[in-house]
Amino acid sequence: MTSTQNPLLDAELAAFMQQDGISLTLGSCGADLMPSVGRAAGCKVAPDRGTVHLFVSRVQVAPVLAHVRETGRIAAVFSRPSTHRTLQLKGRDARIDPVTPADLPIVARYRNAFAAELAPLGYAPVLVHTLLGFPDDELVMISFTPQEAYSQTPGPNAGRALQVAE
Repeated sequence: MTSTQNPLLDAELAAFMQQDGISLTLGSCGADLMPSVGRAAGCKVAPDRGTVHLFVSRVQVAPVLAHVRETGRIAAVFSRPSTHRTLQLKGRDARIDPVTPADLPIVARYRNAFAAELAPLGYAPVLVHTLLGFPDDELVMISFTPQEAYSQTPGPNAGRALQVAE
């Protein structure tokens, strides 16, 4: 799944995507272009930055997973709620992979950090822990190669395509 070309992500963007407290939303569509959306509960980026892995509940995002199986299409949005800094990635080769025991601490850390990020904004931690409180045995990973990247931070550059990292 990793490309032989330069990845779209530089080291700073990869770090942002994996940062504690980031909001992770994803979407896909079927061949009929009907959309599906869901939330991820953590992200890891391959060391070469060519592949992104999102941890999801196979129950909560079942329609997204069905669309990924059908079309391979994925869009993922990474946003820091306290600053609104936002990045959107798109891929066309998404697949569903199993998680490993080494992935579970990423998800646990993500749940706690996202709750802490939203608390100053008036959202009780119990809300986040309820939203992302699925059992670990429901976890699967959506893996994809980012083929398009956009700044979606509100302001004059929102929607601007990002250039390939050198």
